[in-house]
Amino acid sequence: MIKVSPKQFLYNVLSGVAIVIVAGLIPNAILGELFKLFAPKYSIFATLLQIVESIQFTVPILVGTLIAMRFKLSPLATAVVASSAFVGSGVAQFKDGTWVIAGVGDLINTMITAAIAVFLILIVGERFGSLTLIILPTFVGVFASLIGVLMLPYIKMITTGIGNLVNSFTELQPVLMSMLIALVFSFIIISPISTVATALAIGISGLAAGSASLGIVACEGVLVAGTLKINRAGVPITIFLGGVKMMIPNMVRHPIILLPIFTNALITGLVGAFIGIGGTKESAGFGIIGLIGPISAYKFMEHSILLNLVFVFIAFFLVPFLMGYLINVFYMKVLKLYDREIFKFLA
Repeated sequence: MIKVSPKQFLYNVLSGVAIVIVAGLIPNAILGELFKLFAPKYSIFATLLQIVESIQFTVPILVGTLIAMRFKLSPLATAVVASSAFVGSGVAQFKDGTWVIAGVGDLINTMITAAIAVFLILIVGERFGSLTLIILPTFVGVFASLIGVLMLPYIKMITTGIGNLVNSFTELQPVLMSMLIALVFSFIIISPISTVATALAIGISGLAAGSASLGIVACEGVLVAGTLKINRAGVPITIFLGGVKMMIPNMVRHPIILLPIFTNALITGLVGAFIGIGGTKESAGFGIIGLIGPISAYKFMEHSILLNLVFVFIAFFLVPFLMGYLINVFYMKVLKLYDREIFKFLA
């Protein structure tokens, strides 16, 4: 049996997922809205829209594959982990006698299922010699998939529970509510939990949805500012375009990274509350990805066109990114609580 420390095991799982976020979700996040705009008039854009949306469907398989690669598993073992992750994600559902693909599945359960498959494969090792060719796909793959399928409803309950917690904030007074929701979503976006799925599950709208978007952008503001000087340009650019989850390994290894994120979320949420940034449950989980959050907020406002644009720019771009830079400077240079190394992309 190959020995892997619990810390290294968790790191391998999370770093594999971080890469998948870039490969599987970024294409549609960046190009999807643009293609939707032209798809009704030009068939080529309709085809391109289908392509970038289809790439998302590969996320569960990519999660299993990349996690297996982090453990340097054999091609057969990698295929077993990938297939188990796909089944455990719940992305394939049997409805009315037909198998259908439903979104990208549950990312948390996908990770757990893949981790279980890897764990079992590490235990089996080479103990069965040539029989490993049969044992891995037939027993390990099926057993890991079964566990994933059985856990799926309960993992979804956890996600729903988090959603209910966020929704309960809406019962508070608007300013505090906006700050709290922004804080929660600033954490969710840098965790394995889907902000889009959470927003849709709880059905937040209005000021709550706008605050959720701002929380996501606040996280991006801190990470873009932090990663600028210590990584290649592709890292902060990818984060700006929506690849925040690629920094999950950094958050796990350096939890203090949450301090500037939470600080920026509270400030950005406060500004959003005073400005009156709103949104819908469909826009709440995207932030500035594809300009979905800003466009939804613009439609929500009732000022003049120019004033609406100014307010949206202030809330979604000026405040989160300027404050993200200043907050990092304050914590790094003044209080010396951490250094820029915590933003070094680990995957």
